[in-house]
Amino acid sequence: MTDRPRVMGIVNVTPDSFSDGGRLGSVEAAVAHGLLLVEQGADLLDVGGESTRPGAEPVAEADEIARVVPVVAGLRALWDGPISVDTMKPMVARAAIAAGATMWNDVTALTFSPDAPAVAAELGCDVVLMHMQGEPRTMQTDPRYEDVTAEVREALLVRAEAAMAAGVARERIWLDPGIGFGKTSAHNLTLTARLDALTATGFPVLYGASRKRTIQSVDPTATDPGDRLGGSLALALEAARNGAAIVRVHDVRETVQALMVQAALSRSGATS
Repeated sequence: MTDRPRVMGIVNVTPDSFSDGGRLGSVEAAVAHGLLLVEQGADLLDVGGESTRPGAEPVAEADEIARVVPVVAGLRALWDGPISVDTMKPMVARAAIAAGATMWNDVTALTFSPDAPAVAAELGCDVVLMHMQGEPRTMQTDPRYEDVTAEVREALLVRAEAAMAAGVARERIWLDPGIGFGKTSAHNLTLTARLDALTATGFPVLYGASRKRTIQSVDPTATDPGDRLGGSLALALEAARNGAAIVRVHDVRETVQALMVQAALSRSGATS
């Protein structure tokens, strides 16, 4: 058992992701990066072949499969830990699970295709249902909520019910508030500070805010995503404090260390 969230390391095999697009230009480089993240303490790896940054253009299904599947297979050949595929497309998820992935991380919460919930049930893997208002090309145009925490919570519970109605086991379902997906920076900060409203549903929560633009809204000098480590750690620690079960990050070593110290402080306070 651990008293900290598990850390999911990001392996982007896209040319246009907001932080590290194009950096892993070959299957060999992507596999090596994933193994480095494991060495640094990653508990899970998340492999994605389509950018979902604001304004991103869609990727053809065949192209996404060609990017993702060899990396998943390469990682599985060398590591027996959990591998997630970050995709909205059921056929990509199916191909990645066949190659050795164990989790489907879907930014559309199984709404991209009518058959997505049934495919998730058939695959029998863990499924992450993420909240997004709108779609990547337009989601940041003018996001609005009356009560962002309540609305995100209710929308995700609706999607969880739909998944279970299609045959997905309840214990396979994860919820993700979708930081940066159809939300202003104020919405993102509120969702993080009130993440316990989502963890209180009983579903485990995955939280991902690593290097996101919300950090720049607090520190205007952090224009480069690579300069947002401090903010990323602060958000991950707050999410952990509010019950997140997984934090999805670029900077694995630093996040693991921060979470370990936070857990040690919590244990010290409990026994003093």
